[in-house]
Amino acid sequence: MRWMVPIGRKAKSSLANVDLTIKIAGEAGQGLHAIGGLLSRVFARGGYHVFANQVVQSRVRGGHNWFSIRVSDRPVHAPCARTDILVAFDKESACHFKELTEDSVVIFDSKSIELSVPSRTALDVPMAELASRAGGNRLMANTVAAAAVLGLLHCDPSELFNFLRRSFGKKDAQTGEANVKAAEAGYDFALKKNEGKRRAGFGPPGQAPKMLIGGSEAVALGALAAGCQFISAYPMSPSTGIMTYLASKAADFHMVVEQSEDEIASINIALGASFAGLRAMTASSGGGFALMAEGLSLAGMIETPIVIVLAQRPAPATGLPTRTAQEDLEFAIHAGHGEFARVVMAPAGIEECFYATARAFHLADKYRIPVIILTDQSLADSFASIDALRPEDVVIERHLMSEEDLKRVQGYKSFLLTKSGVSPRALPGNPYCFVTADSDEHDEDGRITEDCDVTRPRMVEKRNRKTVDLLKEMKGPSWYGPKDARDVLIGWGSTRGVLREAADNLLRDGIKAAAVHFEDLWPLDRKHFGFLKKARFAVVVENNFTGQFANLITRTTGIAMARRISKYDGLPFTAQEVVSAYKRLKKGGRR
Repeated sequence: MRWMVPIGRKAKSSLANVDLTIKIAGEAGQGLHAIGGLLSRVFARGGYHVFANQVVQSRVRGGHNWFSIRVSDRPVHAPCARTDILVAFDKESACHFKELTEDSVVIFDSKSIELSVPSRTALDVPMAELASRAGGNRLMANTVAAAAVLGLLHCDPSELFNFLRRSFGKKDAQTGEANVKAAEAGYDFALKKNEGKRRAGFGPPGQAPKMLIGGSEAVALGALAAGCQFISAYPMSPSTGIMTYLASKAADFHMVVEQSEDEIASINIALGASFAGLRAMTASSGGGFALMAEGLSLAGMIETPIVIVLAQRPAPATGLPTRTAQEDLEFAIHAGHGEFARVVMAPAGIEECFYATARAFHLADKYRIPVIILTDQSLADSFASIDALRPEDVVIERHLMSEEDLKRVQGYKSFLLTKSGVSPRALPGNPYCFVTADSDEHDEDGRITEDCDVTRPRMVEKRNRKTVDLLKEMKGPSWYGPKDARDVLIGWGSTRGVLREAADNLLRDGIKAAAVHFEDLWPLDRKHFGFLKKARFAVVVENNFTGQFANLITRTTGIAMARRISKYDGLPFTAQEVVSAYKRLKKGGRR
């Protein structure tokens, strides 16, 4: 693929040579996701690094939504505050004009919408008309728009044409070819309009084609790689994509996908499948996870492994169901009545979702505990280009008693008291021993007891003793930036890409700062915070109001984390926002 980028340049907000942001804006139902997905795949196939995210309203049609694609010759893992190409499908798209620079371009159809665009940035493309002339219909205007972007960039459109044929040709070859003709019309129009304005651009990145993958898809693939054979869930944004993707692969992987009647049923059904011997999971958002609290506690009592994906969104109550937040950290750590061991982890990026999910199943089986994976809308509904996933790196260890062990056992105890707190696990239905589970307090055999003098204290200690070894399993934070940096940006989960880019930008501005990022959030070991002793200026960055991780650090270390950068408007951070807030804090301003 050859490239000529008329607006390409050394970006003022990035260290990359090519850093281009394309935003497709309009109403739900106008095919924004389709255009964004097509273009993202074209760029990824061209060898470029891609990070794409979308912001949608909670409605089937209408409202103002956008799909943003960031393309670079270096890895990018966060949205950019700047927009270089804006494809506008409604008049509300004018709200993005503030993101434009002097080199930006706005692609729109003046015959379809009333939009006052500054002449220097305007590229008026008669999308509906071109689609109709090409033998298609007005609904193919979004295909024209996608091709017009490539024409503006003087990019080889053949990959786009191939995607259109594959996408539409499966059901109707004629429709596929009609879309290709509409794309050709849009490409030629933009190419000719921009011919005299073309500047010297950047060549191809010299990298192999990449695969494009979404956050929910990566979680689902991680579950499949780990041998998961059962998921029960109730659809709740932004977790639904996990269940729908697994449903599409269920027949190929001999998997059961159960859409339950509610989240109470979801976790209990999954626990039943796990008790029977399947690797099982469930997924929801905060409201659904709230209904799972009793089932989570049941998992702790019967010591049955389960993986739970909690895809965060702004709350309380229904909140903003299609926006992003990091508001459920403390909830995940403390959900469920009573005291029992658990793991809470938050993948740093889309590729990490794959490996974190596989690891979650391993830890759940090894310690017979629930493992909670915290994602968020920004991570679940975003897409990134990666070189490849490595399912061969996933080692499946079930930590079940072998048949030889079962033959030798004399009087198997389902909840045998052990030094580690983890009892040997046998599956029910085997011919050698009886396996029990009961939600009441029980003895080692699983029989209900109210012995408060001896048995109850011992079983409480046993269940919580698992945390000792779990602490050894927890990964410490990653460090990005100068090794001798005394200024640190601290974050968790989906903020890693933003923090690393912010650290790069601060370094360019003469501020030596490092990005310290956590994926394993609970149990939290104070030994992982040794860097705070050397830090001169530490700031915690998170998408919530109260600073939940900052509070958790203070609780763990005794060091007050008073400097915080918080965002709670439902949108993800950009590096530019973090840099600006960080500089204000250094000057003594408000956070």
